[in-house]
Amino acid sequence: MAPAHEAIFPANRHALYETHGYSAAIKSGDLVFVSGQVGSREDGSPEPDFRKQVELAFDNLKAVLDAAGCSTDDIIDVTTFHTDPESQFADIMAVKAQVFEQAPYPNWTALGVNWLAGFDFEIKVIARAPLA
Repeated sequence: MAPAHEAIFPANRHALYETHGYSAAIKSGDLVFVSGQVGSREDGSPEPDFRKQVELAFDNLKAVLDAAGCSTDDIIDVTTFHTDPESQFADIMAVKAQVFEQAPYPNWTALGVNWLAGFDFEIKVIARAPLA
């Protein structure tokens, strides 16, 4: 009997998944639940430039989606976390416009938070895997 769900990891998975005991994503049926992705540099530290941090978070998200056989076109639900939403809004919207160029857009919930382990932006999504 096949497992009810499958852990998904990007090709260049980092040690944080094992260190903290979580999967980059879980695929259950045709749904892919992606854990929060942040804009980390290669050494795992936060990218100090905010806009670049958002771009890196989306790059990390795309790598996880790719490992699950999906793309940003398959995203149906987005949740983002922001440490200073008002001052960060313009940069986030600029990056968002590059990723989601045209309708239909995924639904989106943005939350202001006071701590993201040294990061200022995090994104988690639910995507529907294309039918084989």
